[in-house]
Amino acid sequence: MGADLYQEESHLPISEQSLVFRLRKRAEIRRNNKDRKSVQEGTPDRIADLLEEAAARIEQLENGNT
Repeated sequence: MGADLYQEESHLPISEQSLVFRLRKRAEIRRNNKDRKSVQEGTPDRIADLLEEAAARIEQLENGNT
């Protein structure tokens, strides 16, 4: 679902992009930044993980799942 969502919203101005899209995009950017210590060491990026978790929870709530 994530890749399709990126294609759908990446062309939109930031003000029109969904919060879920922006959270996931920011996590992707963090994980692909070669200057980040976690990327260099191949360790998990805790903030990127938190961004993904928040996006998933928002989607659950938006879909009526608790």
